Amino acid sequence: MQITASALSLNVDDVAASAAFVQQHFGFKQEMAADGFVSLARDGAGFNLIFLRTGLPSIQPDRLRGQRAEGLIVAFVVDDIHAEYARIQAAGVPITTPIQTEPWGERFFQVTDPNGVILQLVQWVHAPAEAG
Repeated sequence: MQITASALSLNVDDVAASAAFVQQHFGFKQEMAADGFVSLARDGAGFNLIFLRTGLPSIQPDRLRGQRAEGLIVAFVVDDIHAEYARIQAAGVPITTPIQTEPWGERFFQVTDPNGVILQLVQWVHAPAEAG
């Protein structure tokens, strides 16, 4: 199998609001759009981020039409988590989860778009030394 492209499709109530959020704060650019649909791309992201309006007849399987993008996290790995945190704060974006470091070496913070989609910025660091 040869994969030539990848995309993540998220069902949201307000496609324009989510699209504007990731364009303004994460540098994505619109590649395609139609009523209830937008496909966004960013150099280096490795996938297109697609927002679909909840309830569209084209959403398959049928049972997913009324579902919203809940319970998932869209993560972007960055080189300097502290610089990104400062940039996001300066832009006035509310921080959902402040910078934290997991025991396995993942340093991250989270923001939430207007439709409740969690966007997480991650920098991999060495696991913190154990106390003691």
